[in-house]
Amino acid sequence: MEDPDKKTEVVLLACGSFNPITNMHLRLFELAKDYFHETGKYKVIKGIISPVGDAYKKKGLISANHRVTMAKLATKNLDWVEVDDWESSQSEWLETVKVLRYHHQKLLSPDPTNSLQNAMPLTKPGRKRKQEPNRHDPVKKKNQSPDIKSVPQVKLLCGSDMLESFGIPNLWKSEDITEIVKNHGLVCISRDGNSGQKFIYESDILWRYKNNIHLVEEWITTDVSSTKIRRALRRGQSIRYLVPDVVQAYIEKNNLYSSESEDRNAGVVLAPLQKHASDSKN
Repeated sequence: MEDPDKKTEVVLLACGSFNPITNMHLRLFELAKDYFHETGKYKVIKGIISPVGDAYKKKGLISANHRVTMAKLATKNLDWVEVDDWESSQSEWLETVKVLRYHHQKLLSPDPTNSLQNAMPLTKPGRKRKQEPNRHDPVKKKNQSPDIKSVPQVKLLCGSDMLESFGIPNLWKSEDITEIVKNHGLVCISRDGNSGQKFIYESDILWRYKNNIHLVEEWITTDVSSTKIRRALRRGQSIRYLVPDVVQAYIEKNNLYSSESEDRNAGVVLAPLQKHASDSKN
């Protein structure tokens, strides 16, 4: 029998538009938790939903305020999945790796001001771990600092489409992909056979750190996406049982999705493409 004290604690972080959040988004957390617990090596202690900010400039992206509110309504009765609005409240678009660093730093230090130190890559966290308690609490002795092994791992929860997106020019920086899979890890939910394995095989970076990429197969497939939800709403069709009831009620009350909202950011270059293309020229 596995000793529960020896299991590695995991925090699942899902980043994305959540435009709107669907039942499938919530399902990803359940699938990932089942997978990790069945290995006998991990214990999932928390799930975090982090909606992207408005500066992402994705076509049809409605206000972050609405998207965060819907996500909070959807998770209101969940005891282990929460919504974090730090990313969505930023005035500029943030790379996903910076959001991972932020949440990792929050676990390292309960002081929220330290979590803002997300601009630097994670290097030698064990050494940093020993220094921080002494700086904030001079009375504490060195040998009382927590063991780095006790710090939960923050893993990025995604669908196989994210693995595929790593290959799109200028959408991701190679050093960011490296840091994500090397320092944190991916939990990828796949609904279409072995496509995840194919994307890993075709990427040298993903292949190098393939042992830190967890592929989870969803056998009970439901082809639900935010894009299809918005399309149904524009056409006056029912979305019941595709999103939580409270989310459907909120959408109807605020008349959120229409042809006009879908045209938002039309013709605007997506923030990462704009930034990375600009960086490559400099």
